[in-house]
Amino acid sequence: METQSSESPVRTAHLPQVTEPRNPGMELDLDWVRAVQVNTSAIERRAATLPGRRSVKKEYQAAWLLKAVTLIDLTTLSGDDTVGRVRRLCAKARQPVAPSLLKALDMPPITTGAVCVYHDMIETAVDALHGTGIPVAAVSTGFPAGLSPFHLRVAEIEESVKAGAEEIDIVISRRHVLSGDWQALYDEMKAFRVACGDAHVKAILATGELGSLRNVARASLVCMMAGADFIKTSTGKESVNATLPVSLVMIRAIRDYYDRTGYRVGYKPAGGISKAKDALVYLSLIKDELGDRWLEPDLFRFGASSLLGDIERQLEHYVTGAYSAGYRHSMG
Repeated sequence: METQSSESPVRTAHLPQVTEPRNPGMELDLDWVRAVQVNTSAIERRAATLPGRRSVKKEYQAAWLLKAVTLIDLTTLSGDDTVGRVRRLCAKARQPVAPSLLKALDMPPITTGAVCVYHDMIETAVDALHGTGIPVAAVSTGFPAGLSPFHLRVAEIEESVKAGAEEIDIVISRRHVLSGDWQALYDEMKAFRVACGDAHVKAILATGELGSLRNVARASLVCMMAGADFIKTSTGKESVNATLPVSLVMIRAIRDYYDRTGYRVGYKPAGGISKAKDALVYLSLIKDELGDRWLEPDLFRFGASSLLGDIERQLEHYVTGAYSAGYRHSMG
């Protein structure tokens, strides 16, 4: 069934000031963790219906795509990253949509939600984004495997914060989840949160390597108990990254945590989200399951690079009636 919203979801240009109290975490509640179960078949059925249950067209679709742009962590995590590439990516973050398109859509300037880089590129990104209000996020703790010595993982966080990163995307030790050692996962996550200080921490679960949706749900809950500000699906380096079933499990864990504690935790799907139509499905899922408050950059992000280019092409098609060549929307 096709539904349309009569309200445009985008009217502000930049990241809103965070007004939510930060999740302080809580004591590890193993009874709660062990009580968590997941009906995998029901989750998969619900996820399978999502792409066909919500559809927006014309100006409403354009508005939702502009909203999606403001929720992107524009990312480059390649071994051949250079200062020039990161500066170009930051320029794209500052002006992600062509001014001519924004003018045709009667929209003010917008930015992406953040720029995400490796530690060595933090200072470059901070300098390139100076005065914009766009935060720099850094992947840390031995990304993507998280197998470096623990003291080095903690030190890496501290160095990234010192370099100017306002958000730290950490990777958990998957072995703690696979062996059911929830105390070890809690202690690790809590130490990472302390090392982050005022910087917000996103806990990457690497869900494609956790074995089951029940493990995903329990790991999500433990990381939130330890003080995670966001939970994130993937590094983008696994063979399976963000999926709708995993997302449904994780955001329901977020909802349960909020219902129990009163603290909102953010959600970041990452890896494999490259099409505008996919972004719309994720936004509708968040709206249905968590509500409009989570449709803001302080509580929802897409971890993506190529997604922005496809959104730009869709917006240009809406304005001009023709699709532009992909090379006209390069990231760097």
